[in-house]
Amino acid sequence: MTAIASANTAREMVRSATSIALRVAARELELYDTGNVDGADEVFAPDVIDHDPATDAASGIDGMRASIAAVRDGFTDTQHRILFQQELPGGWVVLHWRMTAIHTGYAFGFAASSNSVDINGQDIMRVDGKITEIYHVEELLKLTEQLSSGADRGPG
Repeated sequence: MTAIASANTAREMVRSATSIALRVAARELELYDTGNVDGADEVFAPDVIDHDPATDAASGIDGMRASIAAVRDGFTDTQHRILFQQELPGGWVVLHWRMTAIHTGYAFGFAASSNSVDINGQDIMRVDGKITEIYHVEELLKLTEQLSSGADRGPG
């Protein structure tokens, strides 16, 4: 069990990971940065269990592909920095990350605003060659505030 405190990008962590589990975990975040939906097959098991799916999200790998596409279509200059990662017994990996991006497309119910976004999140995932199970928590209220800042919210 090693804990690594860092602020490296997901791409840097993929290259420097000391185990397969840490490499797969960092690669998951890199997919969101690159928008590489096809890369989901490398990272997620077909029947991956997402314990925190978006409302009406597909299950399994299709839900993960849709999530990657939603970030790709809604944001540019997306970058995840891994602030902390730790590999635990039983194939579990914990990541604490920071995502920055520019809101340039429709995302999470908001039209493009050109606003900068900066949120933190945590992923806890079981890795057995690929991610088989994932729990995730993001600062969604903060994200919503950043997306709607300066936007026309209609009659109040």
